[in-house]
Amino acid sequence: MTNIGIYGSAGRMGQAIEAVIAEAGLGYAGGTDQGDDPAPLAAKADVLVDFSAPNALEANLDACIAAGKPIIIGTTGLEERHHFLIDNAAEHIAVLQTGNTSLGVNMLRALVSEAATRLGEDWDIEILEMHHRHKIDAPSGTALLLGDAAAKARGIDPVTDSERGRDGITGVRERGNIGYASLRGGSVAGDHSVILAAEGESITLSHRAENRSIFARGAVKAAEWIVSKDAGRYEMKGVLGL
Repeated sequence: MTNIGIYGSAGRMGQAIEAVIAEAGLGYAGGTDQGDDPAPLAAKADVLVDFSAPNALEANLDACIAAGKPIIIGTTGLEERHHFLIDNAAEHIAVLQTGNTSLGVNMLRALVSEAATRLGEDWDIEILEMHHRHKIDAPSGTALLLGDAAAKARGIDPVTDSERGRDGITGVRERGNIGYASLRGGSVAGDHSVILAAEGESITLSHRAENRSIFARGAVKAAEWIVSKDAGRYEMKGVLGL
């Protein structure tokens, strides 16, 4: 039986993951939160799931490396230095980092990649996302995940070849760029749409999260999948067999 530990167990995602672990009949190694030492949990768990905060990531990774345990990282709002830390950790342990653990979202990511590959620059790509009023980062990790898939398919840079926060006289849309728009309000768990628009036609690929349990189920499935993997950096598409 896989024994799963949770970094950030008191948060909304942490609680949802704990509930899914119980429903699945898996082992629960316990959880940690702000101010707790991550090392004891890493020592007794088979795999760790991290939905804590960016400023906790380095200590959590260090604990997993020391214990030789794999980790799923679902924390959003990560910066370039965090990805450097993740790359370094992946030299020692199995690490799966993603902006979204939903299996449906990751299937959407595959569809976006296929569409962006098949359709040329005549098709503009815009990503629209909406989340609850308490979300503190924008664009969402999921929007960036989808934008990254589109950018890689087009062979462009996901950061420099993007447009965000349009306001005022912005001029015409830059050909080939990926646009982002973020909405916040209410209790929306997460809505994402990728719009591909050309002259006279458009395609919209969408995903709606009705509650957080979909992310928790995906995270637990990923934890079961990665527990036997060798050191390296993995993606959710591996969980889906893509």
